Amino acid sequence: MIKAVLFDLDGVLVSTDEYHYFSWKRLSEEEGFGFFDHEFNHKFRGVARMECVEIITKASGKHYTPEQKQELADRKNRYFVESLSSVTTEVLLPGALSALHELRNRGIKTAVASNSRNAVTIIKQVKIEHLLDAIVDGHQIENSKPDPEVFLLAAKKVGIPPAHCLVVEDAIAGIESATRAGMKALGIGTKERLPNADVVIPNLAAISIDELLKL
Repeated sequence: MIKAVLFDLDGVLVSTDEYHYFSWKRLSEEEGFGFFDHEFNHKFRGVARMECVEIITKASGKHYTPEQKQELADRKNRYFVESLSSVTTEVLLPGALSALHELRNRGIKTAVASNSRNAVTIIKQVKIEHLLDAIVDGHQIENSKPDPEVFLLAAKKVGIPPAHCLVVEDAIAGIESATRAGMKALGIGTKERLPNADVVIPNLAAISIDELLKL
């Protein structure tokens, strides 16, 4: 029986893809990475920032020291954080707000469990903080997804055993993280991209809360 729903943030409740894309695009133009486009940006889905830096610097063929890579990551994040001031509730994905409200009304615990260090800022910008029992972000964990740490910590914060938690994720690494945490996983996307999810839907508007709680 599902007693808590743990949501990834970006791609599940909100979409800040374009904000990330333009931050990476700005950095790429400054560094002369002419290959960076929307297709290359797909490689970054569900991937931690430093791993993204490794991917893009390797593709560039240029040599970067660990210190220089850290500077790239910090600069990209600075551009992204600057852009967040313009984020509004318009970035909420279909079904997200109604799902949070209905889960709360039914007494189901809700949490956001995200690798992102900007999760709290985004949550406040889209005004859903009051609909969450807990928030776990990149500041609180040592190991990013696919490690199960983020979901196990979220379950602990809401006081529900992992076996009674449902994870909602849009990334392969997130689905693996949920599985390793001993939780069921509802995928947002396509079955082809998320073959290991228990059920896959295009967005939260495509499933009723009754159906969700029966997973």
